[in-house]
Amino acid sequence: MTRKQKRLAVISGGMGFIAAAVLLVMFAFSQSVAYFYMPADLAKTPVAPETRIRLGGLVGEGSVVRGTGSTVEFAVTDGSANAVKVKYTGILPDLFREGQGVVTEGMFASGTNVFVADTVLAKHDETYMPKDVADRLKQQGLWKEGQGPTKEGQAQEVKATQ
Repeated sequence: MTRKQKRLAVISGGMGFIAAAVLLVMFAFSQSVAYFYMPADLAKTPVAPETRIRLGGLVGEGSVVRGTGSTVEFAVTDGSANAVKVKYTGILPDLFREGQGVVTEGMFASGTNVFVADTVLAKHDETYMPKDVADRLKQQGLWKEGQGPTKEGQAQEVKATQ
């Protein structure tokens, strides 16, 4: 082999290695993607059972039911007539309560319309609302800039974070 052929072989091998690494990283990321939905989105386009998604919105008033052990059932709503029943087994965040923003991650149980969550995230203070949730609440007219979702006619000062 000439010097030029050796150099070309090394460059080709390096490019092949980089291409294989990029493909493996892309495959790993595609396996961990969880799309974000709100209850109104799920009413329009249902998701197949066993598909991992994130469900966000507000915890429905009067919907929290504590079961045996650490099992909790509650409804996630976005202010429309649509609500999704969520079942979660585990320790809830300290700030979890009715009327507060929540993002759950999990999947629908096959054969039911119950969302089985394995992760529940609650907003961390009065000034935080996930940008996606805030944008969708604004579209529905439930959010005004500088104010959060209304609770019994009282608006809270809330900023949407980016």
